[in-house]
Amino acid sequence: QVQLMESGGGLVQAGGSLRLSCAASGNILSINAMGWYRQAPGKQRELVAAIISGGNINYADSVKGRFTISRDNAKNTVYLQMNSLKPEDTAVYYCKIGLRVVADPYRRSLEVWGQGTLVTVSS
Repeated sequence: QVQLMESGGGLVQAGGSLRLSCAASGNILSINAMGWYRQAPGKQRELVAAIISGGNINYADSVKGRFTISRDNAKNTVYLQMNSLKPEDTAVYYCKIGLRVVADPYRRSLEVWGQGTLVTVSS
């Protein structure tokens, strides 16, 4: 089994910074894409940032220039550095990782979600 462990959420004032981490553990064969999503109250879950194995990175327009996604392949970990936070960034943040596991002889790609971490930005 594969597990994702998220950390780094919390309460911060507008203009402040937070760094989220998401570490994958288990019998992982390879990791493809790693990404962060968020869901604000009453809204649909949306993509915040994603990075794929080739190094391509996508950001939501609302976070460009403020958020930075990065990955540490050796640690199977993805990070989200969030600067210049705004109240509208308040949401539960989820990581999602696309991976293959050792136990699957067909090497199918799986998507695994983290448990979510709450980010609250006060005005």
